Amino acid sequence: MKIKIIIKGKVHGVGYRVKLINMALEYGIDRFGVFNVEIDGKQAVMVLVDASDEIVEIVKQRIEKEKPEKAVVESISFEEYRYEVPPIERSIQTFQIEHWGKAIPVLLEIRDSIREEGDKTRKELGAKIDSVGKKVDKVGEKVDSVGDRVDRVGEKVDLLRSDLKEYMESNLRRIQEEIAEIKGALKKAGIM
Repeated sequence: MKIKIIIKGKVHGVGYRVKLINMALEYGIDRFGVFNVEIDGKQAVMVLVDASDEIVEIVKQRIEKEKPEKAVVESISFEEYRYEVPPIERSIQTFQIEHWGKAIPVLLEIRDSIREEGDKTRKELGAKIDSVGKKVDKVGEKVDSVGDRVDRVGEKVDLLRSDLKEYMESNLRRIQEEIAEIKGALKKAGIM
């Protein structure tokens, strides 16, 4: 038996097609189509079923009793259908393509946002690296300055050492000369 079911109301974007496809898979229905459509400017879901009379009756009863949580159903109509019902895979593929069509712009927006954030982060890191580089240069200059001061202190120490050595040698010579004079005077006086 072939049947067309029209479900009218707030029925788009609430999971109706997924629910109906799962129902068809549950009963092993090979020929099943489900589409979001607009009829007289109102949302509707059109369902096409080609299955045994028993399965069609079960599906009709379940559609009348069950609906997705956020759906608002205004009416459900059933009528015989005389055309070919597509294989269920076509509805599944159409559903997937539709969702990819919705997802791709969102994914592209996310990608662009990530790129922008990456560019911003790279610029910020570049600026921070430049800042750190400048600070390292300043520290290097200070280290060089300290090194120059240490070199100057070293030179002064060397000069002091040299001056001290000359002073000590000069004093030692003078003391030795005075001792020699004292010894000479003591010898003259016969004390030594």
